Amino acid sequence: MLSFILAAAIGVLQPQIINIQDRTQTSLDGDWDYLVDQFANGYLDYRQNPMPAGNTFFADRHFFTDQTRLVEYDFDAAEKMKVPGDWNTQGDKFYYFEGTIWFRRVFEADPQPGKRYFIHFGAVNYEAVAGLNGKILGTHKGGFTPFDLEVTGLLKKGSNSLIVRVDNTRHPDGVPMQNFDWWNYGGITRSVCLVEAPETFVRDYFVRLSADGKGVEGWVQLDGASREAVASVEIPELGIRTETNADGISGKATFCAQFKKKKQPERWSPENPRLYEVKIASGEDSITDRIGFRTIETKGCKILINGKETFLKGVAIHEEIPFAPSGRAFSEEHARITLGLAKEMGCNFVRLAHYPHNENMVRVAEEMGIMVWDEIPVYWAIDWSNRETYENAENQLAEMITRDKNRANVIIWSVSNETPRSKARLDFLTGLIAKAREMDPTRLVSSAMEKDEPEPGHMTVKDDLIDYVDLISYNQYVGWYDGDFEKCDRVYWTFPVEKPVIITEFGGGAKFGRHGAVTDRFTEEYQAKLYEKNIEMLSRIPELAGASPWILKDFRSPRRQLNGIQDEFNRKGLVSENGEKKKAFFIMQEWYSRK
Repeated sequence: MLSFILAAAIGVLQPQIINIQDRTQTSLDGDWDYLVDQFANGYLDYRQNPMPAGNTFFADRHFFTDQTRLVEYDFDAAEKMKVPGDWNTQGDKFYYFEGTIWFRRVFEADPQPGKRYFIHFGAVNYEAVAGLNGKILGTHKGGFTPFDLEVTGLLKKGSNSLIVRVDNTRHPDGVPMQNFDWWNYGGITRSVCLVEAPETFVRDYFVRLSADGKGVEGWVQLDGASREAVASVEIPELGIRTETNADGISGKATFCAQFKKKKQPERWSPENPRLYEVKIASGEDSITDRIGFRTIETKGCKILINGKETFLKGVAIHEEIPFAPSGRAFSEEHARITLGLAKEMGCNFVRLAHYPHNENMVRVAEEMGIMVWDEIPVYWAIDWSNRETYENAENQLAEMITRDKNRANVIIWSVSNETPRSKARLDFLTGLIAKAREMDPTRLVSSAMEKDEPEPGHMTVKDDLIDYVDLISYNQYVGWYDGDFEKCDRVYWTFPVEKPVIITEFGGGAKFGRHGAVTDRFTEEYQAKLYEKNIEMLSRIPELAGASPWILKDFRSPRRQLNGIQDEFNRKGLVSENGEKKKAFFIMQEWYSRK
């Protein structure tokens, strides 16, 4: 029966498997063969229809060992590229490349009876079509969220050929849309591995503090034929062990367990990022995670962590390597260096913009006591009326929440950034907000909105979305796009509802080492004065509960075309692309030391 179920499932994405780090896995990272296919000839015919798998590059035919028929490609003769990694910084010829590149990884395997096997991708930008041993496994859209493909029954003893067609072409109905302000890094940008699991295994779980704070509650999702199996959750340090039967239809087992009086947990907080070992098991499967327990809520204009008012001392971050050549970041080392800069500045909070960052960033931030704003790439003028666009956005939101919901430091799910107002947009975003609350009612939900100036000097936010989110969170660039820094002295802010205010972006650009008069744009002196004036202005907002200036580090963007200064970098970083601190970094450091 199980083999029939698996055979039927091949060719579609499987539900996401979380906590890959603690699974039995074989890394597929390293050197992959690649072929450039700008016109997608290896997959589509001239009418843009997918071809039969046997006629595509997934067949992995070889010209040099079989010249009896016409074959116009051969992965054995191809060059190699590092995975994980973006292709843009792995060769000058790929710097601006947008289109299709095929990747192949040949690996050895020894599949065992009674086991199931999956290929896990941390992320592929933007559209991935994967195949194993000549069979197409499935397709995934979205460049920043993980996905899994089952290969049970296709995986062979000995040599296996995994082929991935990657296309980073931008589309007006995509998520993000065709136009955005960061580099369109293409490639298999995060790790790939082969995962082994029992026939029935723990696919997903949510372990959290109970609503009354007196215990833990949540659920365990089993995957496999024995869906009525018993699932257990154990937290040894807290004396928690609970067992429950999974529902025979859904495979989900819910649980709730009380703390003993002498085993109350320390709450996770930025000051004390306490994590507990949690063991989740069912039958032959057992995995371990490190999970923290805390509460987050708003009360009037305050944000409360564990009932204590907390000011979010933040900074926004793009997912770029914190040193040359500034490609797409992916490793734990990248995360530690980047977050180390944020901690040095005095941050207890980061906005991971404008898409879900790699899991290393979220987990290392949790360990370091840094709270996180998680965001999906609903950015600027999305195709609001397109149902497929909405489904794409909702799927990316669901994949982000699925991956990160057990991380205590994730406190805000963000559904969008700087989106122009309309009825269609409001319907689109409120749908996403409802989805976020359905999947996780324990966190705050918000969006990076934009300011209004109904009369000179009077600033506010007049966005209908404000009634649906938990925070008044918005971007403002008074002194950069809106006047000069002296305008900050003339500005006052009021808001139509009583909610905490978070300034999700502010600041301006400067090239490290460029000096001049304080009134000269793109000098460190202008940027520093702009930050001083913004801090004075923001400090006059009584509802202010946090800030995340734009941005920690200079990052690549094709929109930044001022040669000699920008050189295709957004220069609003407080740190240069090479990690050099600008004057404004120390202005923020001093302000946060006083908060």
